Parts: sequence; structure tokens; C-alpha cells
Amino acid sequence: MNAPIVSFNHVGKSFDVDGFELEAIHEFNLDIAEGEFVAIVGSSGCGKSTLLRLLVGLDTQFRGQISVDGQAVKGVGSERGIVFQEHRLFPWLSVADNIGLGLVNEPLSAAQKQQRINDFIDLVGLRDFTRAYPHQLSGGMAQRVAIARGLVASPRILLLDEPFGALDALTRQQMQDELLAIRERAKITTILVTHDVEEAIFLADRVVVMEPRPGRIKQLVDIALAHPRQRSSFDFHQLREELLHELTSDDHYQPSVPVQIRDLPLTFIAC
Repeated sequence: MNAPIVSFNHVGKSFDVDGFELEAIHEFNLDIAEGEFVAIVGSSGCGKSTLLRLLVGLDTQFRGQISVDGQAVKGVGSERGIVFQEHRLFPWLSVADNIGLGLVNEPLSAAQKQQRINDFIDLVGLRDFTRAYPHQLSGGMAQRVAIARGLVASPRILLLDEPFGALDALTRQQMQDELLAIRERAKITTILVTHDVEEAIFLADRVVVMEPRPGRIKQLVDIALAHPRQRSSFDFHQLREELLHELTSDDHYQPSVPVQIRDLPLTFIAC
């Protein structure tokens, strides 16, 4: 078996809240293979987004070790790109210039940067909007620009933090299809954080179900459905119900024993 491209080893994270230590993540262990699409699902506050921040290097204060290609993560790096829920485009910059921000630290000539920008504009299907500004784009188009900016430096790992959460239902489904097409063309390892079980099943090879705070793995689920996946299929629906049950069930909950009431008086109704 090939060595994983990403490894979380006994990762823990706590925050200081009003002088008290609040544990957000507890003993998180996960290996991710190169080219794999992994979705992390869980309720709000279970540490999903915190895990992405740790992996991308935006937060370096944690317990355990996170490694990429066997090297410990100690800060941001060009091999990891991230896309957030809000597209975070600069309104005074064009589509091309916003994407170009992803190349600020890359050792490329101006001509090489421009070629790279053009390539990724084509990748996300926005050639006709190269000089457009964010206010001239739909929500889905703006998020495609954000994805292109996350990919333009050719990272080996793309991190997605609820990237379609602010979109309407129709645009969300269209963007999920677009993401699969982009990933197929870019051949990139992808880690998605979402609270949407259906989105996770539609996109991912494997789903990580998180326990509530402190965040830890409750279950790992392989999604053995061929693409393109049909949301209306029986297998898809069954997986959705199983994952929803895992997310909402409480292992410590014991249902009360039904009480059987005997010798109730009969009620007569006059005709």
C-alpha cells in the first residue's frame, strides 16, 4: 500500500475561552490517499473547520502531528489550497486578478503567471468573464473563481470548507457537478467539510462522521457508488439514511420501556 499523502496522528486541539480550556478536537487519526476525495461531516462545533485550518497551516498550535508526504505541517504551503464558504473575492479586482492572487508567492515570470491564470479560467469555464468584477458574477460563478484561485498554484491537496453553503439549492447542485468535473481534470486530492450528508455522499470516496465536541471520529464510511451518482437511487437513499442515523443517534440514549395499561374502563357512545 502506498504511503498516504495526508496523515493526522493523535491530533488534538483546545481553545482558551474565558480562562477555561475548551477541547475542540480529541485524538483524531486519519490517513488520506493521494487522489482520494474525503468528506468530513458532523454537527456545528464538532471541529470540522478547525481540522482544515490545522491542515492548511493557519493554526499551528495543536497536539499530535499532521503530515503531508511524511513531512510535518508547520505552516502554510503551496501544496495545499483552500476554498472557504464565502468566496472572499476582492471587489476591485477582476476575475483574472483575483485568481492571480493565488500565485503571489510562486517563483514564476509574469508570462508564466498569466498563462497559468488563463488555464484555470478555462478550467472553471469562465473565459467570457476574464475581465468581469465580482459584482457582475452570480454566486456560483464567484465560487468558481474562488476554486480557481485555490487551484492556480497547482496544490496537490484542495481543502473545501462548506464551499457551497451560501448558494441556493439549484446552484449548489450545479456546483457539485462542476466540482467533480474540475477534480477529474485536475486529478487532485480533495478534502471537503460539510454538514450536508447528501452532498458528502454525492461527491466523496469516503465519509468521516464526526462526534460532537470534542470532535473525534465516530465512523468511516466507504462510498462504493459509481459516478455519476443518482440522488434518487435506492442505494444512495439507503446510505443517506444510515449516515443521518449516525449523525443524530446517541449511543447513550435508552428508550423508555412502554407501559402497558390494563383494565381501562370501556367508554360507551350513545347512538
